[in-house]
Amino acid sequence: MSPSIAIIDPNTLAAIGLKTILQEIMSIMQVDTFGSFAELQANNPEQYFHYFVAMNIVLENRQFFLEHRAKTIVLTLALDDAASMSNFHSLSVNVPEKQFVRSLLALEQHAHAHGRNLPPIQQCTRQNVLSDREIEVLSLVAQGHINKEIADILNISMPTVISHRKNITDKLGMKSISALTIYAVMHGYVDINKI
Repeated sequence: MSPSIAIIDPNTLAAIGLKTILQEIMSIMQVDTFGSFAELQANNPEQYFHYFVAMNIVLENRQFFLEHRAKTIVLTLALDDAASMSNFHSLSVNVPEKQFVRSLLALEQHAHAHGRNLPPIQQCTRQNVLSDREIEVLSLVAQGHINKEIADILNISMPTVISHRKNITDKLGMKSISALTIYAVMHGYVDINKI
């Protein structure tokens, strides 16, 4: 059974969007959504590895989330860190996708020390499935380079870059740049400060 994450947010569209991003980023995790705290309570809340929770739900159920502070990530609209809730990790959902992914990665690196505190990953995901050249291409993709730039940097042809990118997405089962970026950072192929 894979580890689970709960999203507790009355905004259905926001919850679905976050669920999609989290499933792309952390494919080993099962993500469940709840529209209210009562729904979470009715579904064994202790089973979840993390709670991504709308700020109003945290405020209304502060005691529960204080007791589960290490598991709780507050979803906020504030762009300023000073506006986030004290005692909790916060994640602004009011930013472009690339910035959101970067914030999520920074949070993961801070809290989980490059995955050391995460639950064990299935063996097939842990294996080094990419060739050295594919890792180089993945690293450059994660850093925001386009195919032509990658070809110039690695001194290879454009069709070769495209072939490597196709192989990477096929092997990893990830198509979005965001998911590939997170994979690259979490596996140590690129420093978060370079994305």
